[in-house]
Amino acid sequence: MAQRTPANAIERLASRLAAELGPERVSASEAVRARHGEGESYHAPAPPDLVAFPRSTAEVARIVAACRDERVPIVPYGAGTSLEGQIAALEGGVCVDLSGLNRIVRVSVDDLDVTVEAGVTRKQLDARLRPEGVFFPVDPGADATIGGMIATGASGTTTVRYGTMRENVLSLTVVTAAGDVVRTRSRARKSSAGYDLTRLFIGSEGTLGIVTEATLRLYPTPEATSAAVCSFPTLDGAVACVIHVIQLGLPVARIELLDEVQMDAIERRFGLGHPLQPTLFLEFHGSRAGVDEAAQAVGELVAESGGGGFRWAASEEQRRALWEARHGAYEASRALRPGARGFSTDVCVPISRLAECISATRREIDEAGLVAPIVGHVGDGNFHVSFLIDPDEPGELARVEQIHDRLVRRAIALGGTCTGEHGVGYGKAKYLPLEHGDGGVALMRHVKAAFDPDGLMNPGKVLPRP
Repeated sequence: MAQRTPANAIERLASRLAAELGPERVSASEAVRARHGEGESYHAPAPPDLVAFPRSTAEVARIVAACRDERVPIVPYGAGTSLEGQIAALEGGVCVDLSGLNRIVRVSVDDLDVTVEAGVTRKQLDARLRPEGVFFPVDPGADATIGGMIATGASGTTTVRYGTMRENVLSLTVVTAAGDVVRTRSRARKSSAGYDLTRLFIGSEGTLGIVTEATLRLYPTPEATSAAVCSFPTLDGAVACVIHVIQLGLPVARIELLDEVQMDAIERRFGLGHPLQPTLFLEFHGSRAGVDEAAQAVGELVAESGGGGFRWAASEEQRRALWEARHGAYEASRALRPGARGFSTDVCVPISRLAECISATRREIDEAGLVAPIVGHVGDGNFHVSFLIDPDEPGELARVEQIHDRLVRRAIALGGTCTGEHGVGYGKAKYLPLEHGDGGVALMRHVKAAFDPDGLMNPGKVLPRP
C-alpha cells in the first residue's frame, strides 16, 4: 500500500476546507472516517484522513482545487454500497461525500429524460418519476446513488430489456482533476460531435474525475406488467431455457436465475412457497396482448427445457414481494450461516458459455464443502457468487480465494469479463491485463495520465499498480 498523505498537508487542507464549506461540513472524526472507508465488500477497509460534504458542483470543484494544491488524494463517495473496494482510501486523503448533491433538477416527460445530481438515490428517483408515468430502468438492487451507479457502470435485473448505465446516460457534468467543471455532451439523443467523453467516465470509478450531475434516459411505464416463477430439476435445464429465450429474441424484461442454495435462503427469509430447486424469476412488460404472447412463448420453452409450469404473481403486491425477495438475496444468504462474512463476486460470459461457466463453478464450490449461493442476471450472461466464510477459519478464506481466482480466469477464457457490474476497484485490478492485454492496459494508463497527471483521483483503483 502506498504511503499516506503527510499530517501537515492534511492539517492545512482541513483549515482551508473548513473556511470554504463551513467547519460543520468537514470531519476528521474517527467514526465518520471509518464509515467512509468501508463499502459492502470483503476487502480490507481504508479510512480517509478527512471527509468533506459538498452541496453543489461548485463546492466539489473548490474541494478538488484545494486537494490538487496540496497533492492530496481524492475519493468520491455515494452510498457506500460498492463491492470491490472502490471507496477505500488506500493512500488516505479526502473522501468527498456527494450525498448532499441530492436534487432532481429537471424532469422532461416529453423528451423522456431527467437531470439529477449525483447524490440522488435510485429509490428517490423512482418515487419522483412514477407519478409522471415514466421510470428509470437500471436497478442494481441496493439503493445506490446515481453517481455511484455511473462510476461503476452498474446494471441490474432489467438489463436484458433496457441495458446498463452505459446505454441510459445521455450526458454528465464532471469536475476534473484540475478542478474544472465540464459537460460531456448535450441532451440530444445522438451526437457525432467529438469523442464520447460520457462513456469514458461511466465505469471509471472516480479515477478520472467526479461526476456531479447526470442526464438520464427515461421510459414510459408499460401498459401491462406480469411476473412469474418456474423451477427446474437441474441447473443446466434452467440455463438452457434462458439461452433459448434470448436466442429467439423473446421480449422479457427480467430473467433471473437462482440456484437451489439461493432458493433455500430466500424461502427461509421470505417464505414464498417455491420448491428448493434452480429457479427462474421472470417479468414481462408491454401491451396486454404483447405480455400474454411473450409469456406463452416463454412457457413453451420452459416446458421443453424440463421446467415446471409458471407460478404467476397474480397481483401487484405479489409481484413486488417477488422482486423484494430477489433483491434481498444477499442478505437472505448470510442467514444460511450466521456470523459468516460475505465474499461477493460477479463475472459475465457470452450466454452460449453460461451453462459451462455456472456448472463448473457450482461443482467446485460443492467439492470444496463451501456455502455459496449463485444468482444472476442471466439474460445477459452475468451471474454472482456469494461465498459465506467463517472469519475464524483462515483456511476457508484461502479455499474461497482459489475458487474465485479460477472462476474469474474461466470467465475470461470463455470470452467473458472479470466483472459484469460490480466494477474493478482494487479487488480485481490484477485481472485487467489478462482480460485486455498489456497493450489495452497501457492505453488505459495513458488516458488516466491525461485526465489525472498527478494521480490524485481515487488512486489504486481500476488499474493494477505498475
